[in-house]
Order: sequence, then structure tokens, then C-alpha cells
Amino acid sequence: MAKGKQLRRRSHLALKSGTLTKCAHCAKMIMPHQVCKFCGFYKGREVVNVLGKELKKQEKRTAQRTR
Repeated sequence: MAKGKQLRRRSHLALKSGTLTKCAHCAKMIMPHQVCKFCGFYKGREVVNVLGKELKKQEKRTAQRTR
């Protein structure tokens, strides 16, 4: 098979760059259709309590240091 035909056949296999959208709540750039990892909001409502997660992490770190 000719090299040109092989390259034309594979032309649609190229990777496309990802798109980003602005979070409606905190205005940071995020992937579309995903929960914002900065504020935890999706479609105008809070889905993930980001502050609660951060507090748990800090408590876990302090507990490990005191051991």
C-alpha cells in the first residue's frame, strides 16, 4: 500500500486539544460537564464540599505529625 494512502487513512487519528469553559460560580477555567475542583459547584449547585475536604486533609496531616 502506498505511504500517502496510509497517511490519509490515519489523518483523523490526530489528537484534538481539550476545551475549557469558565466556571459559573468562581470563574476559573475548567473542563466542561465536570464539577469545578476549585469551588465544588456544578450547574449552579454545590456538589462537593471543597472546604470540608481541605479541613479533613489538614486534620489528617496534624494527626500524623503528632504520632
